[in-house]
Amino acid sequence: MTDPSVEKKAKISAIQYAKTWGESPLPPTILATLITAQHMRPPQFLPLLFPPVLLLSTYLNLSSYEVDSAGISAAWSGLYLILARRRKQPFTKRWGTRGVIRGSTMG
Repeated sequence: MTDPSVEKKAKISAIQYAKTWGESPLPPTILATLITAQHMRPPQFLPLLFPPVLLLSTYLNLSSYEVDSAGISAAWSGLYLILARRRKQPFTKRWGTRGVIRGSTMG
């Protein structure tokens, strides 16, 4: 006899996990927060154009426009990654607070 109160948790595949992650409003919000933390002091105005667009993507996701939101966040995240990869960082600066924030933003 098995206990009916025990639920078996089904394993989800990698594709299902990626799909649920893509439909979540959390990744663009976290990216916008990290970009803002990295570029507010001293203010760098070009990178600060990204957080409002990513927050708009989160709003669209919460308003049931998941596909549009995914496209906007993928495009703007990719554009930020391309621009951030152009700035070279010396090895010693990679392990400070700013370097860790930059690495997590690009990761």
